[in-house]
Amino acid sequence: MKFAVSLSMERFSPEDSMTDARRQMLELARVADEGGFETLWTAEHHTIECTISPNPFTVLTWLAQHTERIRLGTATIVAPYWSPIRLAGEAAMCDHLTDGRLEFGIARGAYQYEFDRMAGGMPQQEGVAYMKELVPAVKELWKGDYAHEGHYWKFPLATSVPKPLQQPHPRIWVATRDPGSFDWAVGIGANILSTPLSAPASEVVVLGEKFRKAVADHPEHPRPRFMMQRRTCVYDRPEDWEVAVRHSVDYGRYFENLMQNIGTVKNGFPEGVPYETVANRGNYDPRAIRDNLMFGTPDEVIDKLQIYEEQGVDLYTLGLSFNLPFELQMRTLRLFIDEVMPHFAARERQNSRTNLALLNSGQTPSEHRTMSTAATGI
Repeated sequence: MKFAVSLSMERFSPEDSMTDARRQMLELARVADEGGFETLWTAEHHTIECTISPNPFTVLTWLAQHTERIRLGTATIVAPYWSPIRLAGEAAMCDHLTDGRLEFGIARGAYQYEFDRMAGGMPQQEGVAYMKELVPAVKELWKGDYAHEGHYWKFPLATSVPKPLQQPHPRIWVATRDPGSFDWAVGIGANILSTPLSAPASEVVVLGEKFRKAVADHPEHPRPRFMMQRRTCVYDRPEDWEVAVRHSVDYGRYFENLMQNIGTVKNGFPEGVPYETVANRGNYDPRAIRDNLMFGTPDEVIDKLQIYEEQGVDLYTLGLSFNLPFELQMRTLRLFIDEVMPHFAARERQNSRTNLALLNSGQTPSEHRTMSTAATGI
């Protein structure tokens, strides 16, 4: 299992400085790059200060000038806000300006508050139909001349200018939680971005089952990659959990406002709605949040990550942007780099040595696991 980080510029008060938000994101990105994280993700959002990224391609191009190796992903582009021609060209240009480090993630969109302002008030659930028409059209434009006659877009012969640096195109990732979109994404050869939100660990298993079913139903494609994201905070002492939980609970009240469109937003700042109005109030129990989310000491986080690995997650993403104080975000990265990632890297090296030894002996790793299971009766 590899590791990634999701970052956004955030302001939760008019007193918060945009200069500080930009500086802090850049500092975190540099540490993640130097520390060996595989990918940095950032999302598209509009008209809200708690996630400042009207064009993630711009943000990723900027970050590319200050990082060396980390891949740079859109998690996610919101499909109904784009036209195929514009999206194909913007993504391809970003791929060039990042020296071929772009990961192309797309979604239907989440916040009804944004849809009311960006998509004429359409229900955000309808965004999935836009995504299913948009992605194939973008792929065709990346190839060359293409004319489109669809439900949402129509245009005569056109092509993407420029074409992507990565050929045939950057890796495509689809953000989803529902089985139908899992199936569609795997069926077009895309990778999966998903999240259990604030649900218990059993939801990780449910998402893993959806992924495995979609893969099994599409043997015509190689197995795609599977990424999962959770809010993450790593701290030194077990008793430090309350700070992370308090910020997660407060952030959840902003999330509910935007998702359900049940609160007010003043000059870009959403209010935190009262707990009595939120759905799934059980998910806001402090101890449930501590247990469900990726909060803990390095040893506790290593234990929690086991279930993600067991469910076939290839890329675990640390969600750091939930109004967590900058010092805690930075401490989380440092502890993850110094104490969590080496554990998984060492185990991967051991597995590689074991598999090599088995192959040299003429036995495949799968045969070894079958014989081991038979011998132990497990």
